[in-house]
Amino acid sequence: MLAKLHTAIEAGKEIRIEKRLRGRDVSGRGAFAKGEAVEFWVTVPRRYGISAVVLRIAPDGGEAVDMPLAFEGSRDGNDRYTMTLDTGALCEDREDGLFFYELLFLRGFDTLFTDSVNNVDFELSERSAERFRLLVYGEDYKTPEWFRGGVMYHVFVDRFFRGEGESSLRKGGILDEDWETGIPQYAEVAGAPLKNNVFFGGNLWGVIEKLDYLKSLGVTVIYLSPIFDATSNHRYDTADYERVESLLGGDAAFDALIEAAHGHGIRVILDGVFNHTGDDSKYFNRRGTFDSVGAYQSPQSPYFDWFSFRSYPDDYEAWWGIEIMPRLRQGNPACRAYFTGDDGIVAKWLRRGADGWRLDVADELPDVFLDELRTVAKREKDDALLIGEVWENAVDKIAYGTRRRYFRGGQLDSVMNYPFRNAVMALILDRDAETFYNILCELWATYPPFVSNSLMNLLGTHDTERILSLLGDDGEGELLENPALAVKKLTSKQRKTAIRRLKLAATLQFTVYGVPSVYYGDEAGMEGYHDPFCRRPYPWGREEPELLTHYRRLGALRARNPIFRDGEFAFLEHHGGRVAYERRATEGSRVLVAANMEETDWTIDLSGSWRDALTGKRISRSLTVSPETAVVLEKE
Repeated sequence: MLAKLHTAIEAGKEIRIEKRLRGRDVSGRGAFAKGEAVEFWVTVPRRYGISAVVLRIAPDGGEAVDMPLAFEGSRDGNDRYTMTLDTGALCEDREDGLFFYELLFLRGFDTLFTDSVNNVDFELSERSAERFRLLVYGEDYKTPEWFRGGVMYHVFVDRFFRGEGESSLRKGGILDEDWETGIPQYAEVAGAPLKNNVFFGGNLWGVIEKLDYLKSLGVTVIYLSPIFDATSNHRYDTADYERVESLLGGDAAFDALIEAAHGHGIRVILDGVFNHTGDDSKYFNRRGTFDSVGAYQSPQSPYFDWFSFRSYPDDYEAWWGIEIMPRLRQGNPACRAYFTGDDGIVAKWLRRGADGWRLDVADELPDVFLDELRTVAKREKDDALLIGEVWENAVDKIAYGTRRRYFRGGQLDSVMNYPFRNAVMALILDRDAETFYNILCELWATYPPFVSNSLMNLLGTHDTERILSLLGDDGEGELLENPALAVKKLTSKQRKTAIRRLKLAATLQFTVYGVPSVYYGDEAGMEGYHDPFCRRPYPWGREEPELLTHYRRLGALRARNPIFRDGEFAFLEHHGGRVAYERRATEGSRVLVAANMEETDWTIDLSGSWRDALTGKRISRSLTVSPETAVVLEKE
């Protein structure tokens, strides 16, 4: 048995599986439009005694079908097998689909099976194991071209900038005037109830005043945290989807921002919190704040069927059991139409000038809701951007027992790329290039190519610790309670290390496939641990100049080089704490990125003439990458 298994492993190292589309090598891809014919080519060393190769493929949850590959002949001690997979025939009775496949290698009385590692690389097993994924998407599926190749900036509005303009604090709210050193309101024990009614006064007028600053970073799209009327400072407990919060400047500030941003060539997308409302809202009205009759007040309320009560009125379904956020029933047609109807909330704000939506907790929004949302959004504005909050691989994501179909053509354009963040942390903190490689390979080999180039690549958000703190504190923050975290800062030595590492992380963020999303203040060197400490006011006038310069150079690089819009992506090296990859365009232009998390210099031999994309220095023959740094080269 051990001898047989050893032979199988050795064979797996030498067997090659290639995919071709219209004569072009697409071996690193695993998603194709319906109707495309994908050629499989398998090369097997003859000495392993393989007599036949079979493709076994099954639709998600369906019966598998075996498709033998044709023997094409032998050369240089290798046998060649091939077949053409017609994705149109594969989806004959459906518009799209997710399929799982494996290759079987028949050898006498033995059968060996591919065991997929990252949807590209594989080992061989003596039994069926991890299968490859093949996504067939609708032939009309596309994502907005304006988004690809750009730079996103995530603004938590209350903490970005307090601009001049009309605004007013709602009753019960408290304004903290200490912008420079104020500490966000927090619970003594993590998870304990908190009013979140202390505001710092950042507003949409402030975003307008800082558009020139954002432009200097290369920003092409602003993603705003929720801006609609709400009780809390985070505004994920919406009170009225039809009004912009007065403290942010109201509807007038929104209109002014849209006009000013578009004048700067910057788009604006909104945070769509459509899974739940606030309990203090015109829909639920638990506190009697609004003139409307809310669901909490009467079963005769027009909103009563929008919510689910277990025992009326105090026992109701809420998001993660948080009672201030009662869940909406999107299965209710009237509730759904309020958001996805021709004159619903989604269309209303696109019509008013917004360029798209980021959908909060997309996993909890049912398919019918997302289907209708995309239809109305694209009808209102055909290049509207739809991004979902999904924390895992979105192609094979199962949420609440249902396989989601985000990327088959009828729902999302993109998702928040949390796996990328995990990959960066593995590389920098664990010197684990293999994990970085596997995560990036898997996503590229699973998503449609235009989706890969539209991914929202993040290092931090309002839901995560500040990336600078994580890269510098050696895990110290994990051991502390909120009172200690509220005042904890990196030592000067830790901060120096963290800045060096963040420059490396940002370089990766701006050069892999997808669109970098900068969480406000990361470029300025902001620190902070979990919510709410990751939401401090922006340190205007106290930015970290080394970081700010680096982010501006990266933004300028993306602006001038179209390869980041839709260039191919391929790894050149991944070992220990070192990775190198390449972006390549069809016309021949190339960008090479190398990152070194080892303790010694890394020397890379080069062919031809190159230029350091961030410093302009010409480099030929060899490149030296110092420890904890990354270099970007453009081919001359």
